[in-house]
Amino acid sequence: MVLAAPLVAGAARAADDCANAQDQATMDQCAGKDFDAADKKLNEAYKQIMGRLKDNAPSKKLLVDAQRAWVAFRDSECAFQGGPRETAGSVYPMVVANCQAGLTENRLKELQSYLHCEEGDLDCPVPAAQ
Repeated sequence: MVLAAPLVAGAARAADDCANAQDQATMDQCAGKDFDAADKKLNEAYKQIMGRLKDNAPSKKLLVDAQRAWVAFRDSECAFQGGPRETAGSVYPMVVANCQAGLTENRLKELQSYLHCEEGDLDCPVPAAQ
């Protein structure tokens, strides 16, 4: 327990550092954490949808293809927004991670909307929960 105290204090400091980040390295790290959190939520929604599509192989394949294409778009778009890495400087990781987090949050909203479709909604490719 005594050995864990410095780890807990360090985690609390890291959270505070994100709220009041003063240096680029901390801002980069915080932007990365935001992206990681958004990506985790996106993966959870994706898994839920895959579960609902378990008996529909063609739709599962379409979702996998769409998600792969979306990830490629997200990564390319964010690389574009970050600019050429060699000229972007120290802000590049933060700009890219912020872009990735924002686009991931938008995609998460799309996937979540599929999880809450009304019965009979022909625009919804995901069946209602059983």
